[in-house]
Amino acid sequence: MNPGTSCTWWKTTLGVLLTAVMLFPVYWMLNVSFTRDQDMRKSPPDLFPAHGTLEGYRAVLDQQLPYLGTSLVIGLGTVLLTVALAAPAGYALAKLRPRGGGALSFLLLVAQMIPGIIMAMGFYAIYLQLGLLQSVPGLIVADSTLAVPFAVLIFTAFMSGIPGELIQAAQMDGARPLRTFWSIVLPMSRNAIVTVSLFAFLWSWSDFVFASTLAGGGAHEPITLGIYHYIGNNNQQWNAIMATAVVASLPATVILVLAQRYVAAGVTAGAVKD
Repeated sequence: MNPGTSCTWWKTTLGVLLTAVMLFPVYWMLNVSFTRDQDMRKSPPDLFPAHGTLEGYRAVLDQQLPYLGTSLVIGLGTVLLTVALAAPAGYALAKLRPRGGGALSFLLLVAQMIPGIIMAMGFYAIYLQLGLLQSVPGLIVADSTLAVPFAVLIFTAFMSGIPGELIQAAQMDGARPLRTFWSIVLPMSRNAIVTVSLFAFLWSWSDFVFASTLAGGGAHEPITLGIYHYIGNNNQQWNAIMATAVVASLPATVILVLAQRYVAAGVTAGAVKD
């Protein structure tokens, strides 16, 4: 056997085993979502639900759809607000080069290091005065604060790679900075827009800290709190918990699969310069 082929086979096997280990929690989530309540505490547990049930998924349809709808609204709102704020800021830093742009980029990096619970406490005090507690707009604004610093850096890196000749040609034709941004820069930044939108949606979809602090007990709670409501000392609905987790994972999984090509291009933008 060729030594190179043997080395490749060994690496492939190791990669498959490591992937299986990392994906096992996902499989176990699926397994438990189909497991009956009476089989939940079997020892050893069933590696496959021989007597499967759909009770957990019925609970999702009966109880969790409002939470899923709220999360969808919050996620889409976070995406729109993040792109609306970050794209112009990234364009300004990349092409207009304002005074203090380097310091602003550094502050954006620092902002990503602030623990979410600290920001949640600050938002709680502000929203208490403004009457925005337990509201969907309040959660959208809070979740956007996590996404905007990252989004600005992504847009800056991507837009820095747009040829300056295009900007100069638009300026020679009489286009003002706003028109240049809207008609030339933004259409060319599709990969960055998809990347930023995906991460903003995932962050808002999976957020628990802001949701529990700012929306707990309200009429509009996201799916993370919907799952949390299943957990308690007298609650043994593990199949419903896992079924809800499976359903909640589907939108993010589908979006990630469809957008992975654009995400790879968006994340690596600016890494290589000509």
